[in-house]
Amino acid sequence: MGFGDLRSTAGLKVLNEFLADKSYIEGYVPSQADFAVFEALSGAPPAELFHALRWYNHIKSYEKQKASLPGVKKPLGKYGPVNIEDTTNSAPKEAKEDDDDDDIDLFGSDDEEESEEAQRIREERLAQYESKKSKKPALIAKSSILLDVKPWDDETDMAKLEDCVRSIQMDGLVWGASKLVPVGYGIKKLQIQCVVEDDKVGTDVLEEKITAFEDYVQSMDVAAFNKI
Repeated sequence: MGFGDLRSTAGLKVLNEFLADKSYIEGYVPSQADFAVFEALSGAPPAELFHALRWYNHIKSYEKQKASLPGVKKPLGKYGPVNIEDTTNSAPKEAKEDDDDDDIDLFGSDDEEESEEAQRIREERLAQYESKKSKKPALIAKSSILLDVKPWDDETDMAKLEDCVRSIQMDGLVWGASKLVPVGYGIKKLQIQCVVEDDKVGTDVLEEKITAFEDYVQSMDVAAFNKI
């Protein structure tokens, strides 16, 4: 498993295709798996790799919370497509004196011809993977999100707060049902459902726009997140 070399254009393309129908590297919420891959990148993917860029920006918003995210960080080779090897952190190795087989060392060697051959095979495999993925019909990945929007105090006009939230209109965003949920001391929070297209709307964007109504909104949290 792996993405090839995540520092190369080819590796970023594999990551982009991998995220075409996924919001995260594993599961349905941010986890240590996302940061294992995120930290292997040298920077944000280019704009044309919009699946990878959308994921990158979303995970970047969790940098301060990464220690509390679920899961255990594993080697990069444990993530990604099963037919691609990870070479992000590979370095040239000296040839062994006693080689038990004739396999090409895909992690490089001191022999220039062998290194070029390994690179050629790696690029061919990546090209085959991209070709296979490109033949699949494009899917519009959507997620159902339940948001908790908290006011400053019990005097906050919750009807106005909800109007502010619903005034946020974006391509790929549809607001759903809502209700007020008591949190204590007479304070109620707004719990509101929405459906988003993953390529167009992320929770970081929603949080930024909702908390911009600072006269009414103290904070916003994701109560539930499910792929559709």
